[in-house]
Amino acid sequence: MAALNAPLVVLRMFSAEYPHLPAPGVSVSTVYPDRLELSFHDDFAGFEAWRDALGIAPESVSYHEQGVHTRVLTTETDYAGARLLLIGYTKIPATPAVRPRAEVGP
Repeated sequence: MAALNAPLVVLRMFSAEYPHLPAPGVSVSTVYPDRLELSFHDDFAGFEAWRDALGIAPESVSYHEQGVHTRVLTTETDYAGARLLLIGYTKIPATPAVRPRAEVGP
């Protein structure tokens, strides 16, 4: 457990300092023992609330699409001795199917 100390300390700090922010999914792993991952699903509001509260610059956020259904925002920064990874996911709205003009009518 000592190897996970840095991200767990940061998580404890966050729970004390930011109890009003949306609750994220939390991940700490021995694969990346210095990293704390906070993930937000279904919209970007939680991601943006945390990014703003932590003073992370908007230009440090990366955007990509995962498959055809999911938008993803990510940013990484060092925070109090841990590597902090924020990830936000949201669905890409379905677009209406394009119908041939003959089916649409005059």
